[in-house]
Amino acid sequence: MRVIFLGPPGGGKGTQADFIAKKYDIPKLSTGDLLRESVAKETSLGKEAKGYMNRGELVPDAVVIGLVEEKLASPECQKGFLLDGFPRTVTQADQLSTFLESTGEGLDRVVYFSLSKNEIIRRISGRRSCPECKAVYHLESVPPKREGVCDVCGKSLVQRNDDKPETIESRLSVYQEQTAPLIEYYKTRNILSELDGAGLVSAVQDRLVALLAQPRVE
Repeated sequence: MRVIFLGPPGGGKGTQADFIAKKYDIPKLSTGDLLRESVAKETSLGKEAKGYMNRGELVPDAVVIGLVEEKLASPECQKGFLLDGFPRTVTQADQLSTFLESTGEGLDRVVYFSLSKNEIIRRISGRRSCPECKAVYHLESVPPKREGVCDVCGKSLVQRNDDKPETIESRLSVYQEQTAPLIEYYKTRNILSELDGAGLVSAVQDRLVALLAQPRVE
């Protein structure tokens, strides 16, 4: 299985990606994880990426795509892979397509997690995290046992700046500008499947498993 999960921030693709990767025994790949792994292993691309990160600069497309291609060519991905949130732009999608064609492989499906703006804001703004052990909660769906306190280590929970309503609007604007065009990009290639991302995690999970079991319509 070679799939991509796309969707807005707060769309639930990360949670579902963890589940699908485990269910189908394929690696889940995100650019954040790949960057951290390559930096820790001190690969040539990792060292290059670290330089940009240390300067507080964005890691260029060429380096990010290099990391993705390096991982996809590894034995770990021979049975398939799940790309979580990559590509983020049409340029990245083009380069990924070129790479996969050069290896004689292609994508099986691109799943787009669809969610309303109001639901996205509700989900993200309700998140709270522990600065100590990194546990994540939600005020409505996964609240801590004691309000404002982490169940795991007892530290006070915080709301990340990224999760505040005013920041979410900015994040969604960036998503619409850069990533949303990928929906049309993959739709024209008859590889896009839209999934309703609303509702309980278990309900979305059931819809996703059913979707992946269906043959893709060419």
